[in-house]
Amino acid sequence: MTNRPAHFEIHAEDPERAVQFYTNVFGWEIKKWEGGQFEYWMVMTGKQDEPGGINGGLLRRKGSAPTEGQAVNAYVTTMVVENYDAIAAKILAAGGTEAAPKSALTGMAWQGYYKDTEGNIFGIHQADTNAK
Repeated sequence: MTNRPAHFEIHAEDPERAVQFYTNVFGWEIKKWEGGQFEYWMVMTGKQDEPGGINGGLLRRKGSAPTEGQAVNAYVTTMVVENYDAIAAKILAAGGTEAAPKSALTGMAWQGYYKDTEGNIFGIHQADTNAK
């Protein structure tokens, strides 16, 4: 396959804090990569034999964190979840904040956006044909 996303990266002021956030919220397996020229964590979002989804990395942010109200200046990744409200509660409990409230994509799904502990915006999406 070509021209499809194959890897993502999360930039963090405090990588250890970000690792805790994503592990607590989504249950991802994140391990520090040893032997590289710079600090890097490998992010496994699921089992290798599961279809769909991609894995990624996490690294220390080189500049300042995004400021409140700043426009998104990178790709936003959305995670498909089974229970929007349960994941939203985990996000808030893990130190994340709401960036845009849960809203219906009528007849398709629930969608909302959050900030992680590092100020990065991401979405969560729960399929639901009854959403309105």
